[in-house]
Amino acid sequence: MRQSSGPGIDNAATVALANARVAQQRSRSKESERILAGIGMVLVASACFATLDTATKFSTIGVPILMAVWFRYAFQAAATTAVLLPLHGTALLRTRHPRYQLLRGALLLVSSTLAFLSLRYMPLAEFTSIVLIAPLVITLLAATVLKEQVSPLRWMLVAGGFIGTLVILRPGGEAFGWAVLLPIGLVLTNAWFQVLTSKLAQTENPLTMHFYTGWVGTLLASFALPFVWAALPSWQWWALLCLMGFMGTVGHFILILAYQRAPASTLTPYLYAQIAFAMLGGWLVFSQMPDRYSLIGMALIAVCGAAGAWLTVRERRVPIEPAES
Repeated sequence: MRQSSGPGIDNAATVALANARVAQQRSRSKESERILAGIGMVLVASACFATLDTATKFSTIGVPILMAVWFRYAFQAAATTAVLLPLHGTALLRTRHPRYQLLRGALLLVSSTLAFLSLRYMPLAEFTSIVLIAPLVITLLAATVLKEQVSPLRWMLVAGGFIGTLVILRPGGEAFGWAVLLPIGLVLTNAWFQVLTSKLAQTENPLTMHFYTGWVGTLLASFALPFVWAALPSWQWWALLCLMGFMGTVGHFILILAYQRAPASTLTPYLYAQIAFAMLGGWLVFSQMPDRYSLIGMALIAVCGAAGAWLTVRERRVPIEPAES
């Protein structure tokens, strides 16, 4: 004779199932909260980078460029050491590839110097848009240098991004001059920096990479410092340099925290919010607003660049860092 399971057993199974669903919902809720927090942090980091670029552009009026570059890196190196070294000790200094750390820091120093020069001669929003085609250039390097397979969709995104760049630059027009070579050089050096970063990230601690980046840039820039040092006319210029160092350091620290909370493929497209923040900074500080054609080019770069960056980090699982000032 078949026995009934009884209401007690049925109730227990129902309660267990309900508890499992509640636990699953809580887990999903916590994961959603972490992702939203990561997105919020990326937006804050993008605002920091746009503020850094705005302050950098203003600093070129009264501060020698190499002196400003040195101060920006010295601030980052000192702040990073003060925060990270007590937490991680000598483990922070351990690296398997010291030569690559040196090369990575040198590439970023060149990239930063080109950024300072670009911001001296170019409007803020246009500069930011051109710099953010870096993930698309990485696709070209991957196909031509690393011999990686590139899908037709990625080639379409690369073409769209470069069309957007041409719309902004308008070769043959008044906006096209020798200064446009500066952000293009910045994009190329930053793309190599990103490729090297993706290789080092497979074996190196991101905090160690961040530590060496600051100190390599500081030490290399120090060689030029005696030749470019100048007395600044007022304390406001020093405050501006401190703001630049603070925004660069905080922006990268917040970006690291964001990537600890959500996948890079989810967060990276939000870095393109930096274009909007740059437009705001250019309007508030310099009364510069892009014209209609520049806005179209920026929109095309943002869409193609964000999609290309998303594909890059999804395939390689490595976050794309913004080009530094």
